[in-house]
Amino acid sequence: MSDIRNNLKEIRRRIENASIRAGRDPRSVKLVAVTKKISPALIMEAMEAGQNLFGENYMQEAKEKIRLFAGNADWHFIGHLQSNKAKDAATLFDLIHTVDNLKLAKALNKHAGLAGRILPVLVQVNVGGETQKAGVTPEKAEQLLKAMLELGHLNIKGLMTMPPFLDDPEDVRPFFRTLRQMAEQFADKGYFGPHNSYELSMGMSGDFEVAVEEGATLVRVGTSIFGTRPA
Repeated sequence: MSDIRNNLKEIRRRIENASIRAGRDPRSVKLVAVTKKISPALIMEAMEAGQNLFGENYMQEAKEKIRLFAGNADWHFIGHLQSNKAKDAATLFDLIHTVDNLKLAKALNKHAGLAGRILPVLVQVNVGGETQKAGVTPEKAEQLLKAMLELGHLNIKGLMTMPPFLDDPEDVRPFFRTLRQMAEQFADKGYFGPHNSYELSMGMSGDFEVAVEEGATLVRVGTSIFGTRPA
């Protein structure tokens, strides 16, 4: 087996074990393989190992890869997104993780409408209050969600966060728990549709097990699959 195949197998095992510890169905957690700066050859290796969901951070890089692998995978946009890139985002991706302001939401809604589709999105919440990170503040998240409900070509699926980078995953747990509690409250109010279900995008290579234990449905893992990225 290649390293990528082995790495994927190990990560899936860890996701399964974390799900079981939390009393969850492992099938409720999806692995997003983060392919920022990863070559098409390595992405193909991951596909051959059964991975078909990938996350990209940069629009230009993503456009080339999505075109190259057209129809063979699902693609999520997980990086900071500016409204001037909304056209590409609204037409290329299966899910946008990083909507954090109404201007961007309106731009995505416009271009999704022009493309004749309903675009699934997540609202990014800055649960750590870090000034260098994107995301709506927890205090303003409901206001944004309420405004986005008026946008008929967006389907709000849930929440996403990037908590502070801390050495001990246990120190990150409270941030994941906060996001889950917010999602539960918003789901009860109907922001994520009539079925009271939602997606939680949280957890990366260093802390995805804790994220799963706290309710993550999408974990974004790159380095643990592909190794250290090129500079």
